[in-house]
Amino acid sequence: MSSAHVSDRPRPARRGGGRIPAALLVPSLLAALLALSPIAYLVVRAGEGGLGTAVRVLSRPRTLELAARSIGLAATVTALCVAIGVSLAWLVVRTDLPGRRVFGVLAALPLAVPSYVAAYTWVAAVPDLTGFAGSVLVLTLCSYPYVYLPVAAALSRMDPAMEEVALSLGRGRMAVVIRQLRPAAAAGGLLVAMYVLAEFGAVSIMRLDVFTTQIYTSYRAGFDRTPAAVLGLLLVLITLIIVVAEARTRGKAAYAMRGSPPRRRTVIHLRARALALAWSGGLAALAVGFPLASIGYWLAGGSSASLRPGELAAAVGATLSVSAAGALLTTALAVPIGIIAARHRGRTAAFLEQSSYAGHSLPGIVIALSFVFFAVRYAEPLYQRSPLLVLAYAVLFLPAAVGAVRASVLQSPPVLEEVARSLGRTPLGTVREVTLPLAFPGVLAGAALVFLTAMKELPATLLLRPTGMETLATQLWTETGSGAYGAAAPYAALLMALAAIPGFLLGHRSVREST
Repeated sequence: MSSAHVSDRPRPARRGGGRIPAALLVPSLLAALLALSPIAYLVVRAGEGGLGTAVRVLSRPRTLELAARSIGLAATVTALCVAIGVSLAWLVVRTDLPGRRVFGVLAALPLAVPSYVAAYTWVAAVPDLTGFAGSVLVLTLCSYPYVYLPVAAALSRMDPAMEEVALSLGRGRMAVVIRQLRPAAAAGGLLVAMYVLAEFGAVSIMRLDVFTTQIYTSYRAGFDRTPAAVLGLLLVLITLIIVVAEARTRGKAAYAMRGSPPRRRTVIHLRARALALAWSGGLAALAVGFPLASIGYWLAGGSSASLRPGELAAAVGATLSVSAAGALLTTALAVPIGIIAARHRGRTAAFLEQSSYAGHSLPGIVIALSFVFFAVRYAEPLYQRSPLLVLAYAVLFLPAAVGAVRASVLQSPPVLEEVARSLGRTPLGTVREVTLPLAFPGVLAGAALVFLTAMKELPATLLLRPTGMETLATQLWTETGSGAYGAAAPYAALLMALAAIPGFLLGHRSVREST
């Protein structure tokens, strides 16, 4: 084997334990403080009732029941999403599956379907499909792209020659593949778990009582918000445990690719090909086709007199503006954290990365109320203004952008940064001239994912939007809440159409990288 060929194989990307550059550390600390601010609100609210109240809330049998159900739902959906996402990524990237380009794009499009819209379509079609089973179905179909996208990106940059070397040494092919995919699959699974734990709309429609619905009910029941704050802190603790577990699963080593790997595809035999087509096509039909068919039915049954073009246009403009602003701010905050998480070890790096996940574990209503609390007391000019909503989006969706940046930096050769430093570049200059250009596709993917998710966000938008502003999500919720499915259909159709654009780009990117 030639030395040139050996140099193209993936090598563990070194993570330094040295000093973090101030240009990365300062903005990362500011982002961490912003992400932790809702927890400060929960601590203040929980402390108002005293230690006795907190102990009573935590010791209730109902709390244990909610914890078991919420964790069980998150674990079940995460396991299913990992299985679906990894299998689809393998079929699209590493096999000769017919139509794999189309399936690669379709695999990312469920991100364009709001979970509450998917829940409505399934409940309307199958009224008995509620509770735990219905929630698992809907959330799995809406969430598996969070695993598919990073795993497909990792597979596209893996050199199949490593598997052949492993076989020649008597080791299994899949053992090598799983080890290489572990960081990407773990990061995607973490996003799914966080998404499920913080989900409100779909589980409410499915009439499944979990932490988020109980917190919402407690907030709406009266002025005593101590029980809801205690439950919120418990949800944060569960999230922290999951984040630490994911970090241990990911391991200490990361893997960078030098050069472009050869494109070798597994040939699927006839019988297996039929099963693969049925699997890929069936998932696309359930996750994308069924909601589209239901919305088409609502559109056909709706009255043209209820269509208000002016309101539709205003809702589209508001949705695009606040979502774009949220994506820009979130990505800007995520870049330094993602680079630190990929290139540095130690308590500071771990704290910064884990802090970014704090807000994502909380339901949108808690994030919104925490920002209302701080705005009214300390920043009244921001109250009921768009910047406050944009800040809430940053807290909610920071993990998605951090994960994308970190994964992209991990797969960039650190030796190039070392060469830049040896040539006299400053740490900031190295990041600007080497690290960011190499990680730029991942940064864009993270921004697209945040933009897509922000368009669908409901609870935070309902509470924090400026007076008189309606987005597609809030208008959709208003119409469906009153049972006016025909009037809601145009908003649902436009929301899915707009969200499908970044979803299509993400899916197309995963296919393009594999060719």
